Amino acid sequence: MDGFIHQVVSGLAAGSIYAAVGLALVMIYQSTHHLNFAQGEMAMFSTFIAWALLEKGWPYWAAFFVTIAASFILGFVVQRIFLRPVEKAPVLTNVIVFIGLLVIFNSVAGWIFDYTIKPFQSPFPKDAWFTTRFFSAHEVGSMAVTFCVLLALFLFFRFTPVGLAMRAAAQNPDSARLVGIRVSMMLAVGWGLAAAIGSVAGMMIAPVVFLDPNMMSGILLYGFAAALFGGIDNPWGAVLGGLIVGVLENLLGAYVIGTELKLSVALVMIVGVLTLKPSGLFGKVVVTRV
Repeated sequence: MDGFIHQVVSGLAAGSIYAAVGLALVMIYQSTHHLNFAQGEMAMFSTFIAWALLEKGWPYWAAFFVTIAASFILGFVVQRIFLRPVEKAPVLTNVIVFIGLLVIFNSVAGWIFDYTIKPFQSPFPKDAWFTTRFFSAHEVGSMAVTFCVLLALFLFFRFTPVGLAMRAAAQNPDSARLVGIRVSMMLAVGWGLAAAIGSVAGMMIAPVVFLDPNMMSGILLYGFAAALFGGIDNPWGAVLGGLIVGVLENLLGAYVIGTELKLSVALVMIVGVLTLKPSGLFGKVVVTRV
């Protein structure tokens, strides 16, 4: 029983990170109707920024918040330089740009920081007061940090003028333009927020998987599964989907298929959702009359 409880709690900790990645994917999809295949590589690059600051002697939380700010700027700049010119281009053009960004971030990270695996420190000491035999300090801390970010994001979209403008721009761009909202600028802000959320996911998962330019490839797959399972157009569905994916991955890996095949859980969920319920658990079903 203790082992089962540990697997569930560990799955929730991993699932909170998948939820953050899934939420970042949903934010981009809501505004552009495209999936950002470079989301994981952008998160990885941001994590390397945090690692570089820590290596220079910065306190962890100072490096954490500076990295979030730098990631926001990075996402904003990427949208203005690379995505803005192809906003109205065909879908295939956008897909090629996303794949190009994935390769660029991966290659630049390897060029600057090299491809050797690096340890990344956790801000939560192993003997913290909230450590028990069921969960580690980092598992609890990463869940707390991730949910604080999600709460801050909810308050931003619910109560701030910029957040409300972003929601309007994503739901109905033409009507938003009519009331004076700069839709293209809101898209750039959305990219910045998605990059910032991804950086939090990267910094929370790096102490577990270690840091290297390919560390987010599997995490991105779990993020896709979370977003599709919960609903690619529903941010909070993606959060719940991430938690479900995390728990299922751990339980199936521990008791059914083994740890070597855990990644296949995400693949099966993606294929299953696209086949049986493409809108996800909480997504909107769009009916088009022809």
